[in-house]
Amino acid sequence: MSHAFLLEVVILVSLVFYALSGGADFGGGVWDLLARGPRAEQQRAAIDHAIAPIWEANHVWLIVVVVVLFSAFPPAFGAIMTALHVPLTLVLIGIVLRAAAFVFRKYDVQTSRSPHRWGRVFGVSSLFTPFLLGLCLGALASGEIRVTDGQVVTGFFAGWTRPFAIACGLFAQGLFAFLAATYLTVDTAGNTELCRDFRRRALGAGLALAPVAGLVFLLARAGAPRIFAGLTGAWAPPLLLTTSVAALAALGALWTRRFRLARAAAALQVACILLGWALAQYPFVIVPDLTFADAAAPPNVLRLLTYVFAAGTVVLAPSFYYLFRVFKGSGASAAGPGH
Repeated sequence: MSHAFLLEVVILVSLVFYALSGGADFGGGVWDLLARGPRAEQQRAAIDHAIAPIWEANHVWLIVVVVVLFSAFPPAFGAIMTALHVPLTLVLIGIVLRAAAFVFRKYDVQTSRSPHRWGRVFGVSSLFTPFLLGLCLGALASGEIRVTDGQVVTGFFAGWTRPFAIACGLFAQGLFAFLAATYLTVDTAGNTELCRDFRRRALGAGLALAPVAGLVFLLARAGAPRIFAGLTGAWAPPLLLTTSVAALAALGALWTRRFRLARAAAALQVACILLGWALAQYPFVIVPDLTFADAAAPPNVLRLLTYVFAAGTVVLAPSFYYLFRVFKGSGASAAGPGH
């Protein structure tokens, strides 16, 4: 097993963890924006309570992806940042606005309007940032970004302005909203009314994902032939079956109010979706011109990076375990805010 392959696995695993943690944070912001009814402020307080201890740490996974990409596969990093600099710049703006608004909503000079003003910035940023992330992944798989001799030759609007990429963005939005609402049913289990609110949102978002997933699959035939071929290939049925079973299990567990089981099934569903996308696109970083092998750094660089990340995992994994044990462990937040 080569060092390059191990670092490719690091990228995939980090993306999965970012979706399961940071993605759920984005979804929480969406539900903050859409909070309605007599318990709207309680819903927002529950979201704050769930996100506040861990949201900064969750971005570590995105940082790992970026660092591995520009260190181990620099030509791929350069091509991606060139071809997708418009949506990726907007992603960066969205992450910064979202983080600033989340903090200022709590610590700004309090007036009757300030929490709502910052809350809207937080919610809108949480809504469009995952859409743009999905847009970028769809663009990389579309085959419309062309790279010749290390240079992007298709301009700055190739791939990400097409229907397939837009559908991927909508799917990412819905997936993160579903994940967040499912997580929040566990975090508010001690408050029956709030838990009911988030259960309804999780069920609604989970059911809405099915037609969007179908749209992505149909558009992939013309919009991302490589992905479509991979998802209809010999290895695909077991993974698609596992994804479908996990999705149905999550919805069934939500319906029967087995919220911890729903959380685990939803996390498995997201992990399988990302794994399927990675397998369908592999070995390409940018379809169809740039593979991981083409973009790999010299062997000594890859070897040293592998050792660095192996050592870093020894520190990072226990740290994250302890963080989540303290703030998300049994009894840490089950009652929700105000209990």
